[in-house]
Amino acid sequence: MAEKQTKFVFVTGGVLSGLGKGITAASIGNLLKARGLTVNIQKCDPYLNVDAGMLNPREHGECFVTKDGAETDLDLGHYERFIDQELTQTSSVMSGRVLLGVIEAERAGKYGGGTVQIIPHVTRAMQQYILDAGKGYDVHIVEVGGTVGDYESQGFLEAIRELGMQVGRENCLYVHVVYMPYLGASHEFKTKPAQNSVRDIRGLGIAPDVLVCRSETKAPDSVKEKLSLFCGVTPNSIALLPNAETIYQVPLTLEDTGIADVICNKLRLKAAKPNLTQWREVVDRALNKKAPKVTIGVVAKYLDNADTYMSVFEAVRAAAWAQNTAAEIQWIDAEKLAAMSEPDAQKTLEAVDGLLVPGGFGTRGVDGKIRAATYALDHKKPYLGLCYGLHMMVIAAARRAGLKDANTTEVNPQTVHAVIATMADQKGKENTGGTMRLGDYDCTFQPGSLAAKVYGTTAIVERHRHRYEAMNEYVSKYESWGIRASGTNPQSGLVEVIEGIDHPFLLASQYHPEFKSRPNRPHPMFVGFIQSLLKK
Repeated sequence: MAEKQTKFVFVTGGVLSGLGKGITAASIGNLLKARGLTVNIQKCDPYLNVDAGMLNPREHGECFVTKDGAETDLDLGHYERFIDQELTQTSSVMSGRVLLGVIEAERAGKYGGGTVQIIPHVTRAMQQYILDAGKGYDVHIVEVGGTVGDYESQGFLEAIRELGMQVGRENCLYVHVVYMPYLGASHEFKTKPAQNSVRDIRGLGIAPDVLVCRSETKAPDSVKEKLSLFCGVTPNSIALLPNAETIYQVPLTLEDTGIADVICNKLRLKAAKPNLTQWREVVDRALNKKAPKVTIGVVAKYLDNADTYMSVFEAVRAAAWAQNTAAEIQWIDAEKLAAMSEPDAQKTLEAVDGLLVPGGFGTRGVDGKIRAATYALDHKKPYLGLCYGLHMMVIAAARRAGLKDANTTEVNPQTVHAVIATMADQKGKENTGGTMRLGDYDCTFQPGSLAAKVYGTTAIVERHRHRYEAMNEYVSKYESWGIRASGTNPQSGLVEVIEGIDHPFLLASQYHPEFKSRPNRPHPMFVGFIQSLLKK
């Protein structure tokens, strides 16, 4: 029996970065899945890093982790949330990974002494990653990172051009995302940047089939005729995409433009009528201006880029929407909190309904996070700790109980009471990529615990990204500190979850629950946290 022919949708971007190619790719996936098609999505990133694990979150945003432990670009988080599907390492390919593979193959003599070149060796390797990821799916969507014109992107652009010829133009479609500025002085939208970008990508041998035109505000349909004339794209294949109040509106906006039907027709896909009822309900809740608000203080150190905590914020919002409320997120600078006087710190922390300490690495801001955790214990303030947030709570509880020098060896390698430390197999790898405890691990809850009640079960699987662990020799002391270890990994016995004793809501996990939250299916830990705030 012949293998199913996968159809390919390639998404590229022009004019400038940050236009929302990832959201566009995810939205197309959302609409195709709503039509009953099987879909996979992949990010081809031009950076020369092997993966996203070593990238600075202040510049690039969060590092998203897949179930099989791949450290990836944050766009994979959007993909998972929009198509409600767990992706794998095959969905994230960086140039560095491709080049490393080619070089290793050359060193192993696999090219038989031949000259190794970008074309065809590197482009063929890129194509193989794409083909492998698309196997078995009706449609495989590939987002090429960067902007047309970037030197780094040339390899991937050439690879998808060649791939279009290999699989046949009836089996692939090119979507180009461009920007259309509005000039207030002349009260008009300008199409020239979009025209230039299309000219650039056509010069590379790729003729866009669909044009997605981003703008700050809604543009008149009349601009489609001009874009069509100068870009060689039919008017019905041009989608005007203004800024949205919530990113979850984008699939619905695209659906209204008819672009999903255009894609299905061009690729000759047999698709059912779309079912977007549940997605429309999510958007309705997200846009509910009358919903009561809860305020959540996020005690963090990466304050100059909201993308650093993208999955956390989306998980908080989704949980709030499910409870017919709205979450107002207030940044609390961990470094400034540590330096505050006691009255000022008290005023800052009591001003929010609940405290959330997200994941992180390094020593900066640690004292402020520990201060917030201590406040949550002392004042019974609802607290949600994610990975590093668990470490901070264990340290806070230990110090509060009398172990004044309790610490993590990440901060103080010589601490006498290392309540948090590296496991033996992690020592010496602190500055090495891809060596942490990554991806899915099992967790078993104590029956009757807060964690078990929140999840509605005693056995779960969650995603991890960390190197430091709660040391088991201190676990027997937890109850005297006002906390308990209610969740452990059944294979290793390592602590996975702690919770407060005689506390309205104190829950912290070694894993990252935000990675598994969905806008239409919020994560139970975040739901429980929001519910505790509404009870106040």
